[in-house]
Amino acid sequence: MAAPIMETCHVACCANRTPNVLSWGRGGLIAYGTCNSVALYDPQEKGVVAVLNGHTGRVNTVQWVHREDCGRETHLVSGGSDSQLIVWEAQDGKFKQYVECVGHTGPVCAVDAIHLDNNKLLIASTASDSTVKLWLYTGSKAECTHTISFGSGFMMDVSLAWLPGSRVPILACGGDDCRIHLYAQCNGQFRKVLSLQGHEDWIRGVEWACVDGDLLLASCAQDCLIRVWRLAAKSRTKRNAQEERTIRMTEDVFTLTQNDASSAFAVTLESVLAGHENKVYGVHWQPPVIKGGDQHQSLSLLSASMDKTMILWAQEEGSGVWVEQVRVGEVGGNTLGFYGCQMSPDGSMILAHAFHGALHLWTQSHDKEGEWSPGVVISGHFNAVQDLSWDPEGEFILSVGSDQTTRLLTPWKRKDQTQPTWHEISRPQIHGYDMQCLAMVGRFQYVSGADEKVLRVFRAPRNFVENFANISGTPLAKLLASSDTVDQPEGASTPALGLSNKAVFQGDLAPKTNEEGTGFNSVSDQYQESYFHPLTLNEPPPEDHLLQNTLWPEVQKLYGHGFEMFCLASDSGRTVVASACKVV
Repeated sequence: MAAPIMETCHVACCANRTPNVLSWGRGGLIAYGTCNSVALYDPQEKGVVAVLNGHTGRVNTVQWVHREDCGRETHLVSGGSDSQLIVWEAQDGKFKQYVECVGHTGPVCAVDAIHLDNNKLLIASTASDSTVKLWLYTGSKAECTHTISFGSGFMMDVSLAWLPGSRVPILACGGDDCRIHLYAQCNGQFRKVLSLQGHEDWIRGVEWACVDGDLLLASCAQDCLIRVWRLAAKSRTKRNAQEERTIRMTEDVFTLTQNDASSAFAVTLESVLAGHENKVYGVHWQPPVIKGGDQHQSLSLLSASMDKTMILWAQEEGSGVWVEQVRVGEVGGNTLGFYGCQMSPDGSMILAHAFHGALHLWTQSHDKEGEWSPGVVISGHFNAVQDLSWDPEGEFILSVGSDQTTRLLTPWKRKDQTQPTWHEISRPQIHGYDMQCLAMVGRFQYVSGADEKVLRVFRAPRNFVENFANISGTPLAKLLASSDTVDQPEGASTPALGLSNKAVFQGDLAPKTNEEGTGFNSVSDQYQESYFHPLTLNEPPPEDHLLQNTLWPEVQKLYGHGFEMFCLASDSGRTVVASACKVV
């Protein structure tokens, strides 16, 4: 008899709460840090295909090492709160840990890398020890070749590129001094060549792009602005009289001398993009593609902000003015904004990761130009998972965590796919205390406990049961027969000044008449009684829907404990619940 084989069918995990923690590779895989690991997520397969374990602290930054031929990446670099970098290399289709870069004395917050000759890598990293380190990776080891100290300052992001028309690396560092520091390699050592001023607050992101032989540098900061800088080789020919009279942007010029040959380069401010209403944490150029044997860089720039929006910027044909083409984002809920953004290799999908770790994906419509629609992604708790329970029929899982949420995951069965994928389709409880335990007491009913003295009982609303049938493929008649449908509410909502999930019935969804709307207005009338709106879903919902439209109504409170809940269990008949609390 063959031994049973256990396989991983789903990993529910979200991105860590740091700006540079996610990177989208040319091969289609999205790498992001989750707790102390790096998850490799395939948006086409809609699941995590691998989890890379090696860090002993939280992973703060992840970066694919992009190839100059725009091919599939073979190297990945990650940095964490354990003060080290790890270089992962693909071998036989799987990424394995090859080298640990040990040298920083504080958490690593940003990394970047470029390919050198002979399969070597040049890696730049910045950490909270106020240093930027340059590493040379040779396949078997990584050596720190240069350390740049910033005293008491911090560099928030780094980006590497090649100077125009040369094989000289240039490094851009954006920091808390509101300046962008440029370093170029000269005779084997990196030296400072320029400091770009303009931003009025901490710089959170920098990224290079090569366009028509020049370099474009996009930078974003907490002053809500994005700046685009152009770095070009400076011509040695003298300008004629007509060129001298032409109005030009002020240039910052620097000269590099290599092997008795000098080259001059000029940096100018190309544009200032104003459109966000809060701190901008991430900028990302659309990845280049190979056309006709040459590399082509599209002038599309994506930005993410704490105002809960992403903006896709592009140059207008003819005028060359940078304008906002697309704005997408999140509305409502109790969340903060976006920490970073990435774009798919073909530019048809854009992705943001939020303060609470959720992924937000939008896909460009093939039929309607300029229209973007939310896509299906995976999700997970953004803090420790404390307890979980299967439903009696084994068709979904409920879990609770220290992120103060209860989440429900179930397989999504599609006609065009033989293998179902797991997704979160409901968030029955969003609490004000850290969740600790739960127990199922019926097909669609559970009891949960948190860092409080009360146990709470929840029952699924009718709208959830209907959507669960659509997504899981279970016949609706079977589900309704196994649950109490008498006086079953449509949904649930938490009042603006309340703490418990309140049931919303069919009669509560009727719109107010004109006479009711023009009556006496009290302070409580300023807030909606219910934010729930029944929707028919045929696929897992996006994050903003999960936050405020998938709650379960609270039907009972169980009192008795004098201290915070610790654990909870139910008997096999699911008629008796036993609970325990902490003691002093």
